[in-house]
Amino acid sequence: MKHVCILFLWMLLIQSAFARPTDGKLAAKPLFIDPVYDGAADPVVIWNKAEQRWFMLYTNRRANVPGLDGVSWVHGTRIGIAESTDGGATWQYRDTCDIRYRPDAGYTHWAPDVVYHNGLYHMYLSYVPGIFKEWGHPRSIIHLTSSDLIHWDYQSTLPLASDRVIDASVFPLPDGTWRMYYNNERSGKSMFYADSPDLYHWTDAGKQIIRDRGEGAKVFRWKGKYRMLIDAWDGLGVFSSSDLTDWKRQERNILKEPGTGTDDDAKGQHCDVVVNNDRAYVFYFVHRNQRITRLQVAELELVGDEITCDRNKPVYIHLEPENL
Repeated sequence: MKHVCILFLWMLLIQSAFARPTDGKLAAKPLFIDPVYDGAADPVVIWNKAEQRWFMLYTNRRANVPGLDGVSWVHGTRIGIAESTDGGATWQYRDTCDIRYRPDAGYTHWAPDVVYHNGLYHMYLSYVPGIFKEWGHPRSIIHLTSSDLIHWDYQSTLPLASDRVIDASVFPLPDGTWRMYYNNERSGKSMFYADSPDLYHWTDAGKQIIRDRGEGAKVFRWKGKYRMLIDAWDGLGVFSSSDLTDWKRQERNILKEPGTGTDDDAKGQHCDVVVNNDRAYVFYFVHRNQRITRLQVAELELVGDEITCDRNKPVYIHLEPENL
């Protein structure tokens, strides 16, 4: 009997040594509800070095405003800010971004992507020059900079492949330069790219890099490969690459099947991914109805060479501060 007990204790020690860590706080579900318009979408999560807390910037669609015709509720938006002081488990509304670029009487801000480099935050923002009731109007990607993630100064409008481009995803190349992936709506909603030596000057490649229809690309490095998730309107399409140029599509989308958690019962859409301590968290939005949306978080897993995501599994999260 004594030997059985010792063996049992030894097995428990081995199991605990290899168990997946659950350190962190249980993430709220839903993760965040915008208290102003109830239309939070397209999140990007980044460490605020000055304030020592996590910020989440998001498209703030006017989902609960009555009497808006057509798709005007998706226009006239500003970028919302939520903040977390507990490593990403809970989020509180903070404000909207002060974007100092208002050349048009009406304007629309969509889908920010933000990177930090040499003491500045750089935002690449989809800009629509008006508030429209229908789709099909021009859209561009503009470059802004900030020292605090709140107040943003205009730098330029990027010279890209067409007059209808949205959803930038900026990622550093191994040689120290930068690549932007974006959605070219004039080319069947496929992914194009542009390169820059310094985040200010961009040269468009002028060609598709991914032909699949989709938007909201997010590029990240995890488990020895570059990864890309795109909003395929049927969950998130998953791609991998060894060189950031040739991308292989995974057969199965993630977040395609509705979840069972609170306000998580719809397909996952336009996401961000934060890799922290070798764990990868996907922040995404879901529709509650035609307009109302919620932000959620789930953890990615790698099974063989396939990314999976069990959105019904409790998420314990504590994002460590980034060494910017």
